Amino acid sequence: MTGSGGPRRIVLVRHAETVDNAARVWQGHKDTELSARGHEQVAAAAPHLAAYQPALIVSSDLQRAATTAEAIAALTGLTVRLDARLREVHVGEWQGLHADDVRARYPDLVAALDRGEDVQRGVTGESRAEVAERAGAALRDVAEALRPGQTAVVVAHGVSARVAATDLVGLDQDVSDAVFRGLGNCHWIELVESGKSFSEAVRWRIGGWNLGPWNV
Repeated sequence: MTGSGGPRRIVLVRHAETVDNAARVWQGHKDTELSARGHEQVAAAAPHLAAYQPALIVSSDLQRAATTAEAIAALTGLTVRLDARLREVHVGEWQGLHADDVRARYPDLVAALDRGEDVQRGVTGESRAEVAERAGAALRDVAEALRPGQTAVVVAHGVSARVAATDLVGLDQDVSDAVFRGLGNCHWIELVESGKSFSEAVRWRIGGWNLGPWNV
């Protein structure tokens, strides 16, 4: 949809629940399908997201995100653009393991994460900073593609969505990790471009966090 002036907006969505989410299995880049509850979540959330009248829908190329994005696109007439930079954090040796097994087998690494340290997930995976670099770049490309007054819907993952959003607004990742709780499945962050009355400079700001069809 063509914008008619005003601020640009990005609605950054976490995918719906997967079978591995429900089973408490670490996914990372594992390509997992949505659960039955996940499909219900998409059906509830998609009309709210389509109501933003997006000009652009972009998604991680992993199945759980792309399926969520396609449900939104079906209500808008848009085609989903896939971007692998929006993938979830790579969790290395943890991929496919149950959360309890990870905690039992990698206690030192899990303890470091619990303390807020930005360590490589699963020994051979990514750090939060590495995800912020790639996902943040993807989100900035989305922002640059929008004209005044336009909105983009972007579908990503729990970690990649949070770090991309905080990268775009310029918030320190350690502060973000300490302050913002994770996104629920099929919930979203609303990012709005805004300026100050005494300056022509504009910046992206967080307009809403962990929004969903139950609290918009």
